[in-house]
Amino acid sequence: MNKDETVKLIDPENWAILELTGKDRQQFLHNQTTNDINSLSVGQGIDSVFVNSTARTLDLATIYNLEDAIWILVSRERREFLYQWIDRYIFPADQVQIQDITAKYRVLKIIGKNSEELLQQVMPLELTAVNYGDHQSVGSSRIAVGTGLDLPGYTLFIAEQEYSSYKERLIALGMVTLSPQEQEELRITQGRPHPGRELTEDYNALEAGLWRAISFTKGCYIGQETIARLNTYQGVKQRLWGISLNKQVPEGSPIYLEQERIGTVTSCQKTISGEVIGLAYIKSKAGGEGLEIEVDHHTQGKIISVPYLSHDYYRP
Repeated sequence: MNKDETVKLIDPENWAILELTGKDRQQFLHNQTTNDINSLSVGQGIDSVFVNSTARTLDLATIYNLEDAIWILVSRERREFLYQWIDRYIFPADQVQIQDITAKYRVLKIIGKNSEELLQQVMPLELTAVNYGDHQSVGSSRIAVGTGLDLPGYTLFIAEQEYSSYKERLIALGMVTLSPQEQEELRITQGRPHPGRELTEDYNALEAGLWRAISFTKGCYIGQETIARLNTYQGVKQRLWGISLNKQVPEGSPIYLEQERIGTVTSCQKTISGEVIGLAYIKSKAGGEGLEIEVDHHTQGKIISVPYLSHDYYRP
């Protein structure tokens, strides 16, 4: 198996699972996040953004609609905050319950075009899930299509007691576990924004390039008025882009164009191959892909596109 065919694993420490139960769970979550949760049939999933009342980003989540529950896959560091956030909006009349079930499962993301072939060698798999977010139970575990990146692969929810066995068998078949540095490199090159860096209350969901996780046709939800107004009047003033640099810089470094500050570096990483890549918010009026920039007046760089992000306004 050559390098391009190697199946890679992102370890479970990055993720947490919140579970909603009760007959009002789907409508409730529909009103709390940016995407159309009501459209999900059992066995389907979708990306959605938790935002505050002014559409500032709290976390990017993946929502899975099960037969008797909804699973919300969130960033580990936002786990407690989002639990409290969601619980705050559950009123006494709502038939909705929330619990944190992270301890029951390990979340493995396996990436690569040979992922399905590898999985079929370690579990009794007849894959019926085909679209992003589609998921199905496999014994006491669950498998979902997609990795949260623009790369082929699957997200596995492995029952805690079976995790070590599954992982050992996958590695024995040639799967490679990515180091933290490699995981960060992959996240940045793909352009997936991360809480505390690109996803903060300094930026809204449209600035963060998360158009794929937003419905412009659903009903009212927290932050909806701001998002609708920004889209209607094309009012996004800054956008998240990838950047390539000639040397590594600290996060928070200012970006300049002809002495005018036009943005801020939010993530920066030297890759295994020695290149320097990053993510940065850039003023919309300054330009986009291909723009030559300067960081901290002494580092040269260029704006690049990254697969996960998009910046086109929604037009009915």
